[in-house]
Amino acid sequence: RVLEKLDLVVGAVHSRFDLSRAAQTRRILRAMDNPLFTILAHPTGRLIGEREPYDVDMARIIRKAREKRVALELNAHPERLDLLDVHCQMAREEGVLVSINSDAHSDLDFDNLRFGIGQARRGWLEAGDVLNTRSLDALLAWLHERRRHTG
Repeated sequence: RVLEKLDLVVGAVHSRFDLSRAAQTRRILRAMDNPLFTILAHPTGRLIGEREPYDVDMARIIRKAREKRVALELNAHPERLDLLDVHCQMAREEGVLVSINSDAHSDLDFDNLRFGIGQARRGWLEAGDVLNTRSLDALLAWLHERRRHTG
């Protein structure tokens, strides 16, 4: 299987945004059951000024992330800023790591990280709550531990 050869598997909703809250939540929870699933990207799917977040039960998703040791992406693109600050705080309270991503489509977009860092701070995240503040050795140890835990 292709996914087994990857260090990280990032999953996200990219279609069927109009599902009911229950169906959209179930869909994400089911994807997180895959032991190779590592990071849930832009968990609410919002595009500021273009698309409202899809209706999901973030509390259930965050609890499942804790159970499955899945990190949540904080997409730092100024049109997304997804996770909301309140979801960052919920993740921290549940012990779920957050990965801040610039959503860079060119080298100019790497500067978006500053928006993600600001959003993380609004959610009371500290460096230890953020997956990509870790050294390579610490990241590899986390990946090894989560694979051992998830099978």
